[in-house]
Amino acid sequence: MGSLWEPDGYVMDAQNQRSRGPPHFLPGASDPDHGQHVSPSGPESQVWQPGHPLPGSLPPGLEYLSQLELIIIHQQVELLGMILGTETSNKYEIKNSLGQRIYFAVEESICFNRTFCSTLRSCTLRITDNSGREVITVNRPLRCNSCWCPCYLQELEIQAPPGTTVGYVAQKWDPFLPKFTIQNANREDILKIVGPCATCGCFGDVDFELKTIDEKLTIGKISKYWSGFVNNVFTNADNFGIHVPADLDVTVKAAMIGACFLFDFMFFEHSLAGL
Repeated sequence: MGSLWEPDGYVMDAQNQRSRGPPHFLPGASDPDHGQHVSPSGPESQVWQPGHPLPGSLPPGLEYLSQLELIIIHQQVELLGMILGTETSNKYEIKNSLGQRIYFAVEESICFNRTFCSTLRSCTLRITDNSGREVITVNRPLRCNSCWCPCYLQELEIQAPPGTTVGYVAQKWDPFLPKFTIQNANREDILKIVGPCATCGCFGDVDFELKTIDEKLTIGKISKYWSGFVNNVFTNADNFGIHVPADLDVTVKAAMIGACFLFDFMFFEHSLAGL
């Protein structure tokens, strides 16, 4: 079988991708069924319980992501914000393709920032697993969001575990398209994310494509799902899907989750913008 994709000189062979992949980029789990254990609870409260990872093979807590090709992110509806018309802290459920919750994310920000800085506000998103352990921290500083301010555009820092920086998501200046790079802990560009010219959706899904640095090959995407006219107009609750290769480095998958949060703030936070 031929190579699947080649980011910046790395080649992943489909038959032996786990043994030949470069360290810290395509680690993958050694057992194809690794991490696929379902808790005995009923469907209405179904959560995902991982298996036991190899010692030291993955950052603690990220073994949940090691074999996932689809990550679903569902923003919870804030009834208080709907009733009072105020901006409340965002909360997200992060699920696998079976709809089983693997993480829960909560925004930490002050009321002043949410009120006066709105979608540009600085905040911290704390991502916990089903045992309540914080496994990923996403830090967002206050920055600009305009092509007229190319020197101070949007950025996220990804920590996994908290206190250990594993990557960044940085907006790149472009007069026509929303463009971002995923960077490693040393600020080296790994992959690019390129969005559409119009992010309004127009009653359909909005896709942000995950590409190699030269933008010649698409290896995944972040999709903002169209959830219906009523939901999109009258609530801020959004649904996203992250499609990536199963053996993509788990730290890059964590950065993709952070990028999804950033896109929600930048493009879909206001209801009418989600159309």
